[in-house]
Amino acid sequence: MGEGAEYKSGLKKAKVLKALLEDPILADVPKNPTLEDVETLIGLELGSAMRITVLKLDTTSFDVILMNTATLKDLKLAIKKKVNYMEQSSMGHRHISWRSVWANYCLSFDNNKLLNDDDVLQNLGVRNNSQVSSTYLCHCWNCEIE
Repeated sequence: MGEGAEYKSGLKKAKVLKALLEDPILADVPKNPTLEDVETLIGLELGSAMRITVLKLDTTSFDVILMNTATLKDLKLAIKKKVNYMEQSSMGHRHISWRSVWANYCLSFDNNKLLNDDDVLQNLGVRNNSQVSSTYLCHCWNCEIE
């Protein structure tokens, strides 16, 4: 196949992919999906992944999709990826210090703070369509918030 034919073939594939990604049925697929994104979405359809709603302190929310075997660390990485994507698409690049975020805030589920990054979410009761919330992480020694 010549260079011109390869270019036309690649262009055709790009057009088909663009049309597929604009289909409302595939609304969950990110604009530039990775193989992992696609595999996770397929897992959601097959029941081996879960959609988790993250409620932010300002009462807005967004969804992330994780495999059923995901840990708290996986959830934090998915949140980071989603927030960075939302920030970049709406306001351009803005640096967020995730180390500072997780040092001052934690996630909670069913009124319990999720503090151990190695905990498997399903072992904590998190299931498909569960909602986790951002919570202020107080560091004072006599605080009742802990």
